[in-house]
Parts: sequence; C-alpha cells; structure tokens
Amino acid sequence: MAREHAHSPFQSAPTDTHRLREGSRITWISIAVNVLLTAMQLVVGWIAHSQSLIADAMHTLSDIVADGFVLYANNKSAEAADESHPYGHGRIETAASLLLGALLASTGAGILISAVGRLQNLDNLPAVGVAAMWAALATLAGKEGLFRYMLKVAERLRSPMLVANAWHARADALSSLVVAAGIGGALAGFPFADAAAAIVVGAMIVKAGVQFAWDALRELVDTGLSADEVARIRESIEAVPGVVGLHELRTRRMGHKALVDAHIQVNPRISVSEGHLIAETARIRTLSAHPDILDVLVHVDAENDLDPATWPGKLPDRQMLIEHLRSLLGEDDLPDLEDTVFHYLGRQVEADVFLNTTILADPERAGRLRARLTKALADDPWFRSISLNCKIAPY
Repeated sequence: MAREHAHSPFQSAPTDTHRLREGSRITWISIAVNVLLTAMQLVVGWIAHSQSLIADAMHTLSDIVADGFVLYANNKSAEAADESHPYGHGRIETAASLLLGALLASTGAGILISAVGRLQNLDNLPAVGVAAMWAALATLAGKEGLFRYMLKVAERLRSPMLVANAWHARADALSSLVVAAGIGGALAGFPFADAAAAIVVGAMIVKAGVQFAWDALRELVDTGLSADEVARIRESIEAVPGVVGLHELRTRRMGHKALVDAHIQVNPRISVSEGHLIAETARIRTLSAHPDILDVLVHVDAENDLDPATWPGKLPDRQMLIEHLRSLLGEDDLPDLEDTVFHYLGRQVEADVFLNTTILADPERAGRLRARLTKALADDPWFRSISLNCKIAPY
C-alpha cells in the first residue's frame, strides 16, 4: 500500500504559511475596525439617546469576541501534524466555522426577537437625535467595506472559516442598516419601519448562519466531495500506467483540504514491488494534479474485491499451501519451494512453481510430475492451476 470539495469558488491553493499570515492580518484589521466602531456607537448612542445604536454597539462588540476566536483557530489549524493529529489540525477550522455559523444564526434570531418586541411597543419608542443617524450610516459603511475586503481575502485563501467570519461582518452591517432605517423612520414619523426591516434582515442572517453551520457539520461527518471533483480525481488515477481498474474511491474534507482513499486494480501477476510503484505513482500524480488534496491512500488489488465472485473465501495461508503443494508433487527430494508464487484469484489459487533445471531436464521425472498434478487438480479444493518453471539462476 502507498500513502498518497462540493463546488468551490476558490481559484488557487495558497501555502499554509501564506494562509496563516494573511488570515491573521485580516482578522486583526477586523478587530481594530470593530473596536473603533463600538466606541463610536456607545458614545453617540448615549449622547443621542438611541437605545438601538447602543444595542448595535453590543452586537459589534460580539464581533470582536468572534474575531479573537477566529484568530486562535486560524493559528491552531495551521500547526503541523503530530502524534495526536496525524492528519493535521484542519478540522479546528471546520469546528470554528460551525460555531461561527451558530453565532450568525443567533445574531439573526436576536434581531427577530427584538423586532417583534418593537412592533408590540411602538408607543414607547424613545426619540433619537440626528447624530445617531450619522453614526449608524458610518457604521454601515465601515462594516460593509470590511465585509467585502474580508470576503475577497477569505476566498483567495480558500478558508471557509474566514468566509464565515466575513459574512458575520455583513450581518453586523445589515443590523446597522436596520438601525439606520429605524432611526430614519423615527425621524420621519414612521416608528414601525425599524421593526419591519429588522424582521426581513434577521431572517436573512438566520438563513446564512444555518447554511454555514450545515456546511461545517457536513464536513465533520465526512461528507464526500462533489461528483465533478470525484470524477476529476478518478480520471487522474485511471490515467496512471499499470492501473487497470479503480473502485471504492472515497473522499472527505479536512479543513480547506481533502483526503482521498482509492482501491486500484493491477495485473494480478506482477510483483508486490511493482504494484507498490504503480500505487505510489498514482498517489504522486493525484497530489500534483489536485493541490486541494492533502493526502491520498492507495490500496492495491489484484482484482475487483467489490465483486463477490472474486472473494477468496477461506483459502489457506502460504505455509499450508506449500505443504499441500509438496504432497501433490509427491517427490521427497524437491527443494523447499519458497520461490513459489501464489495468485489468490477468483476463490482459488494459481501457483507458479520454480524448480532447478536438473529436475525438469529429466523427461521421465517431469512427465511424472505433470501427470500427478493433472490428476490432482481435477478436484483439488484450493488450486486451480499449477505451472512448473525452470529456475536457471541463481540455483
């Protein structure tokens, strides 16, 4: 044996070092922007008597917490494989995507609940100052710009976790839009506008969060790659010289990478070392052709082991076959027969026996051996065929 996603919008495969550096950089930028916006919202919200702006500041503050979590997960997922995590730490990024998706959905649910509460208490909405509108618009512009920048970088880095965090910034931008609409409606004499817009935006945020969480959950339960990606991987493996069949091709995600298992069928009469070479060639070529793949495990089969007709059943091991073969040959002075090659094919065994030329050079003895084997193979439970070959060198 040799060791070797669904449609993705990502176009390149950056190195892990580049992903770590860029992912950390945009996350720190997000933290800095959120700290500034939170401070501004709290000050202006208090001065302008805007409870919605203060609430939005608390929402922005939650983004800072989320960014800190993403920063930790981004660094942790880039760590090299170790004894406890032989495939690396990519799934930490997946777990972070799941939690961020849940946070996004919770944010949307909070907006929905708040909007319903406002609809039920329209008469008690506080009057707000014009400064609150300017603060809300500034927050909206800052959050939308941050979202677009983060999403562009996240897609280039092929990081679902960073994509989820970018959309979390969009969720905050949309909540700021709700605040701006509410303030504008209040200033224009339509206090219900804030709650109506909040219900629509809250539903959109919940949908986005559930989708992110669902995608991460699918990865955690080892959902395979898309049919198109699997087909491309199949083509790469089947194009390797020596591969005569491919079955049981399995895939799963590992963070921004993928893992592949494949059973290849080779000529059943080649050597183990040649079969290993074919498998290693298939592994290397697949990794070269598909940068998104982290590792490929190639299992070598002499025949399609998914076909019940090829299952070996309860065939004996090598030592038992050697003893049985010696009894069929019926010669006391034969060598140890350790050079014999057994082919376990189609529920029976084919044997290639290699003997010294002095044995088969005797026509009478060779004829006697052939006669014994012909008679024995008529109803032998294990052997389908036995071929006698001359061993010229070494003796």
